[in-house]
Amino acid sequence: MTSVQVEKQHDGNEAAGDASEEGYQRGLGNRQIQMIAIGGAIGTGLFLGAGKAISMAGPSIILAYALVGMVIFFIMRALGELLMYRPVSGSFSEYGREFLGPFVGFVTGWTYWLFWVVTGITEVTAAATYVQYWNKDIPQWVSALVFTCALFGINLISVKIFGELEFWFSMVKVTAIIGMILIGLGVITLGFSNAGDTASFANLWSHGGFFPKGIGGTLMTLQIVMFAFLAVELVGVTAGEATNPKKVLPKAINTVPWRIGLFYIGALIIILSVVSWTVFKPGVSPFVAAFQQIGLPAGAGIVNFVVLTAALSSANSGMYSTGRMLRDLALNGQGPKFFTRLSKNGLPTWGTGVSVGMMLFGVWINYVAPGEAFNYVVSFATISGMWAWIVILLSQLRYRAKADRGELPQSEFKAPGSPYTSVFALAFIGMVIVMMGLDPDARISLYAAPVWAAILGVGYLAIKRRESAAAALAKQD
Repeated sequence: MTSVQVEKQHDGNEAAGDASEEGYQRGLGNRQIQMIAIGGAIGTGLFLGAGKAISMAGPSIILAYALVGMVIFFIMRALGELLMYRPVSGSFSEYGREFLGPFVGFVTGWTYWLFWVVTGITEVTAAATYVQYWNKDIPQWVSALVFTCALFGINLISVKIFGELEFWFSMVKVTAIIGMILIGLGVITLGFSNAGDTASFANLWSHGGFFPKGIGGTLMTLQIVMFAFLAVELVGVTAGEATNPKKVLPKAINTVPWRIGLFYIGALIIILSVVSWTVFKPGVSPFVAAFQQIGLPAGAGIVNFVVLTAALSSANSGMYSTGRMLRDLALNGQGPKFFTRLSKNGLPTWGTGVSVGMMLFGVWINYVAPGEAFNYVVSFATISGMWAWIVILLSQLRYRAKADRGELPQSEFKAPGSPYTSVFALAFIGMVIVMMGLDPDARISLYAAPVWAAILGVGYLAIKRRESAAAALAKQD
């Protein structure tokens, strides 16, 4: 359903977000939605990014993940309230368009599209790098090309296949983290392995204290931690294809606290207890480092496989979401009309195909510069992803105000503590953006954001002029 259909929804008897209105098939079941929600919170930001964060903050990084995790829950409950009001595949782009204006919807849709294109490039590149762990003779660009084409093919079959692949990708990540936690507990309590003599919960405060780099060091890690949670909002994009969104989506969102508690905070507590925080270094997975300290010979290889899975999962999600975002933009007159076309299986193949074509640029990068890092690109992805969260929160505040005045129906899944929790989350995101400005590595994204905003502004003005010209011609006729 597009924004222009909203009034019809309120006045008529059609169910909000009926799949037939958008043309999609509701092929994602409860099992798949739950694992997509779990997988969205577990990615390379945890498996790799945590290493740099630990080196910057020490054990206090646990508090950073807990604090950001709380903010993420506020964001997801705000999204949940909107989803139960109107579950559509355009999700936060649609809500931004309805509650904040067509320009915000335009900016959000295209920015979220770019976010996933950029993320897809970095994740496919990362996956190609991980393959070289086993065979350095395989050119990096070849692996990147194979992964991109394979995932594109899967996204062309059916949404059920996408959901099933994401289910197993998430299962691998969940199993790996639970296994690591259990092994770590065994090392701490039973004292086996090479790390048995030094493993202790006392490692959380015995090497310079819980805040060895001070509060400032902990605050500087917030943007890294925020990046680790990017894509958690992907569950909102699945709303238009969930078999029973009003039942499945609230259940998935309500699992956010225990997912963060177990997979992030729980895993970090165990890892930092098994091995002193001083061992971890930027660019090295803390999971790999912990396995090496424990002395499990296959540990590094297992973790490399898990990180490879996480990268492919993220790229797969990117292909899924970009096609839906481009179609939503086209349906609202904010993108080329051919993006509205669906395949016989109800898939936005044109939008997905164009997005994958952009992602193939990453294959070229892997060919000409396989050793180059993507730090700047990742920073831009972070600021782009946070824009989606800002729009979710602002849209929920506007929706709640209208619903309280009786102008719109109340959601069946209200965000607890709102509007205070939403305002707090907005303030927190603002603080993180300020912290990014103080970090030389992340500052480039703040320079790139205004350029992207200017490009979008020009594009939006062009669309409005075209609409005005068409309207003038219609009047003449």
